[in-house]
Order: sequence, then structure tokens, then C-alpha cells
Amino acid sequence: MAGATADAPGIVIENGVTQPVFSYGDAIQEVVYVEAPMDSDGDGRRDLIAVDVIRPAETEAGLRVPTIMEASPYFGRALTNPPPDKTRGFAGWWDEYFVPRGYAVVQVEMQGTSRSFGCPTTGGVEDTISIKAAVDWLNGRAPAFYHDGSPAVADWSTGNVGMQGVSYVGTLPNAVATEGVPGLRTVVPIAAISSWYKYVNDQGIAWSTWSENVNHRYTEWLADYVSVGRVLPGAVSAPACESVITAVGDAEVASASAFTPFWQERNYLPDANKIKTANTSVFMVHGLTDYNVKTMHFADLWHEVEKRQMPRKIWIHRGAHVNPTSFRLTEWQSVMHRWMDHWLHDIPNGIMDEPMADIQRPDGTWETHSTWPDAGAKDVNLRFGPATADAAGTLSFDNAGGNPTQSFVDQIESQAVKVGNAEQAKSGRLAFVTPPLENDLRISGTPKVEVRMSTTGETALLSALLVDYGAGPTVTVAGKEPLEVIHESCEPEDLASRTGCAAPMEASVAITPERVLAWGHIDAKKSSDLRRSEALTPGKNYNVRWTTLPSEHVIPAGHRIGLVITGNYNANPTSNRPARDAGAVGSQITVYLNGSTLVLPVVGGKDALGF
Repeated sequence: MAGATADAPGIVIENGVTQPVFSYGDAIQEVVYVEAPMDSDGDGRRDLIAVDVIRPAETEAGLRVPTIMEASPYFGRALTNPPPDKTRGFAGWWDEYFVPRGYAVVQVEMQGTSRSFGCPTTGGVEDTISIKAAVDWLNGRAPAFYHDGSPAVADWSTGNVGMQGVSYVGTLPNAVATEGVPGLRTVVPIAAISSWYKYVNDQGIAWSTWSENVNHRYTEWLADYVSVGRVLPGAVSAPACESVITAVGDAEVASASAFTPFWQERNYLPDANKIKTANTSVFMVHGLTDYNVKTMHFADLWHEVEKRQMPRKIWIHRGAHVNPTSFRLTEWQSVMHRWMDHWLHDIPNGIMDEPMADIQRPDGTWETHSTWPDAGAKDVNLRFGPATADAAGTLSFDNAGGNPTQSFVDQIESQAVKVGNAEQAKSGRLAFVTPPLENDLRISGTPKVEVRMSTTGETALLSALLVDYGAGPTVTVAGKEPLEVIHESCEPEDLASRTGCAAPMEASVAITPERVLAWGHIDAKKSSDLRRSEALTPGKNYNVRWTTLPSEHVIPAGHRIGLVITGNYNANPTSNRPARDAGAVGSQITVYLNGSTLVLPVVGGKDALGF
């Protein structure tokens, strides 16, 4: 039996998975305070990080078990808070499910939140250090104490740790994994951030909701929000962190949406190689219509993991910012059981021999694929051709003859106006379309756009919208705000009754003449280098390159692929938070067609387009 000494109880494995042989009612619950190697609140003492633990009672008799960890900045925002020597209880289904199967489950309170000391910094290095300390403690590399000051030693731990979570709670696993922490065997980031810059900005310009609602101080707002619920008597109070939190907002404002060192510190992608160094596996889950933590977050990190051939699996669903229990409950519990058994108990159950990618289509059905993007996807370059009085511009393999240009005036209109009726000339956009497709066409990956342009202003916002032109069903799946996902009940009774985190996502279907598949924006002043901004010279030509959101769509035969180039616009409710540059409104942007290209990742490459 695994995880046991000669005289101690052990786990039981049947049919390749652990069995629920340990009593949940008898499980040990305790609170420990792990010493992190930092003093983020400047009080002259190292920060202590509160950790709630629940583990089988048999761990007192020699059973050693791995740990499933949920680290969060939000525990202090709970309706009730426990005293410092009592656990807050374990929200969710993970404890009831996994503790009887021979696991410990721990909840880690991020620095500066709830009962933990220190100051939150919204994605700063302090976040990572505070959670890494808990993994180190479980591996005997960090000290910890009980509330009475006596040492707390995790002698019951095998050292194997798996982290999981949704939204910010899923972002912390990304942060720790990219530190290359020995013992962190797997991470399960769900709807998680891989770059805080890309959460707040899109290629040089702030997403409008964040910039307008909190005056370009979103990171400060969030740090303040998570620090408000602090409850530990004698801890440094939230007001003592005001200068630290204000400095976070000051740095965000000073960046002016450039990719400054402030944002570089909050970017986990450059250290993705450390995930492989630590032999950590990754299981990602993300929604194609998650417009809160947008799809570039999973795609960018997945690309880093993929190119290094790290052990990995991914679910891409049709929904928005949600917990997997709301759209694939039975399968989620089953795959998490086998995934954790394999990576934390080293059980050879065959899960790594199964298809790597599960993809949900708009009609709700699921497909399995060997990887994502599809192995057969190849970049196809489509050139721009001029519009006529009664026809849209074209997308084809050939350059237009001569040196044609077309212009639009940057004006704020709805997204529906921007993309609607591609054949109609509109002053606020340029529309380009392919011929009708002969066969269904699958796009799998991240589209890219290159536009040669000039403007009458000193600033320009360029937006690209990839559109499926053709009558068909548009499926809208309801999402949730991050805090709603974090605070919703997710107990076993919710799973049984399909309430709380397990409540099915509401979906509506409407027949529309087109549907927007992906979009992306760039501040042309930063197009040559996102780290700095340079005013544009009116009338001067610029080559501007940017990406849209990653795409995984099947466009039906008979439909046309469209690209709309525009500036500012108002988004639909289902695709909120467009970028805005008020200074660009009213300027005229001229596009040089022969210098402009749409690059599409097409499964089957150029031949699949059929024209």
C-alpha cells in the first residue's frame, strides 16, 4: 500500500484509483502559520502565512499523504471569520472527496489577507513568495508555528502538492509553478491569469472598464479589496499597508499601459521553463467566451508549456468565467480524481495516454484532440483587396494591383454596427471578406493582423474583429464575475442538487447574420515596442502588428470569413471591456492594402480554404 510505513495504514487502490477508506468525520483539522522569507509590511518581522489543514486521522499513526492546495486572497472576505487557532472550515467539495481517499487538503491565505501578515500587491512577487512558502513547509523547507508559538512540522506530508483554483485563485498556481518549486507536482489553473498586464491592458491600451471605473488604479483597488477582511488579532492592520497598496496604484498609473518593469514583474510567462525544471504538470481549463480573464491567458502559457513538451492536459469550453462543476460535473470529478492520483500518488492509471485536449463546441458537444492548437493548423496569409460601392473588400491569397488605400474615421459605434452588413460602405470601419467556403473550416490558434497605415492624428487605436459572416446560431452562455465564482457555495450538496457552483450555465441561442469570433486592439503609439510610447506623425506610414484573442471555431461551408478594421467602439454585453482611446476619435486612418495581412491558423492550411 502506498503512503504508509510497515506498521501504519495505507491508501487502497482499486481499478486504478484511490478508494474512500478514511473517515472524514475523524479527520484532523489545524491552523499553522508558515514563515515566509519576506517582510512585505515592513514591521521588522517575517510575514506569517495562515494555512488551514485537514488530513486523515491516520496521519498521526504514520500515514503520509500528498496535499491538494487552494491558495486565495479572498478568504478574509468570507461572511464569517474564525479565531486564529481554528480553521474556517473547508468550502467546496475537494475536502469531502479527497481526504477519505488519502489526501490532505489545505487552504492558504495570501499575504496581507485574512489571518496572514504582510501586504497584498496584486500579482507582485510577494503573492508568489507567500504561497511558495506553504509548499516549502509541506516539503520540510520552511518553518511554521501553531498559534501558541510551538513548531508545526508537516511530518505527515509526502511533499507532493497539487494546486487548483478559479480566477485569482487559479492565478496563484501559475505564479508558484513558474518559480520551479520542488514538490509542486501539478497545477490546475482554471480561468487563470498568466500576465497581469494583459488582464488590465490589451497591447498598449487599458481595457476601458478597468481604466474608467478605477482611474487606471485597478491593481490598487484589488489589493485594497482583498486586504479589508483581515481578522488576525495583533497583525499589522490594513491601514499600515496603505502606502504599499498606494504605491501599487502609482506604478500602474505611471506605466500608462506600457509594459514597464511593474508589469514585467507580474508576468509569469518568461519563467515558464521553471515549470519543467520542477517536473510540474499542468491541467488548464478556460472558456472561449471568458471576457474577464480572456483567452490569451491560457493560450500564452499553454504555448510555453507545449513548446517544452511538458506533461499537460486542457479543457476548452464554450462558456465564460465559471467553475467546471457548472458545465461538466461528473467528468470533472472523475478526471480530477485520476489526475491527482497519478501525479500525487504516482498511480499509473493511464490518464496521460488519453487525448490531451477536450474542446466543447457551441452546441454543447465535446470533442477530443491530440493537442491544441490542432497539430494540423498552419498559418495562412490573406491579403486585403479594395471594396467597391456595393461590395466589401476582399481577403485572398494575392496582393491587390497598384497601390490601393482605403480610409475610415475613428468613431464610437456599437460592435453590431461595426461588423454588420459587410457589403455596406460605412465611414467608421473597413470590412474584408473571403469568398464563400466550400467546406467547413476550423480555425485553431491565435490570428494575427498586420496593417500598414497612416493617420491624421498623433494617436491611433486599431481594432481587428474576426467575423463569421453567414446566417446561423449565435450561442450566448452566461458567465459570472470573479468574486461571484469565488464566493458561491460549492459543497457536496451543491453538486448533488446542481446549485451554487454546480448550477448549469444558462445558454441562449439566436439566429444572427454574423458572429464575432475574436477581437484585439493595439495602441499604434506603442506598436514598435510595448515598453514605451511614441507620438505618431500625421501622414507618416507605420506598420502595425497585433493579435486577436485566440480562436477555436468551426466556420460552416457557405459562410465567409470576415475581418473588420476599426478604432474605438462600444462592445456587446457578451464581449465587454473593449479598449478605448478617446484622443483618437475623429481622426482619419488610411490603410495601405498591399502592406496589410490577416494571418489565420487554419487546420489543413491553405488548401482547406477551397478558393
